[in-house]
Amino acid sequence: MIRVKRVYEDPSPDDGARFLVDRLWPRGLSKDTLALTAWLKDVSPSNDLRRWYNHEPEKWPEFQRRYAAELAANPAAQPALETLRAHSRKGTITLLFSSREEHRNNAVALKSLLEKRPK
Repeated sequence: MIRVKRVYEDPSPDDGARFLVDRLWPRGLSKDTLALTAWLKDVSPSNDLRRWYNHEPEKWPEFQRRYAAELAANPAAQPALETLRAHSRKGTITLLFSSREEHRNNAVALKSLLEKRPK
């Protein structure tokens, strides 16, 4: 099972393995408070894509398409994607994000991609 959770929410035993999937470290949080399994920067959108999207709802479908294309074309992302797939086969994983936009962000898009292509 793959869950998505805002990084500012408290860790829960139900989270399973916890992965931060943002390029930037969340403001005001220490590494100890997050109870992370890993910080997977390589699966985050590029700075250019992140700035272009700017959490504008009308850009969401195109953001998802561009993000998927970026991941597919990025050799550095493949080991991180495999880490996520391997952990999700064993149990629950939680993709952590820091955006205030809870329904249209890179973690939600990544969850969708992982569920479509579980290799």
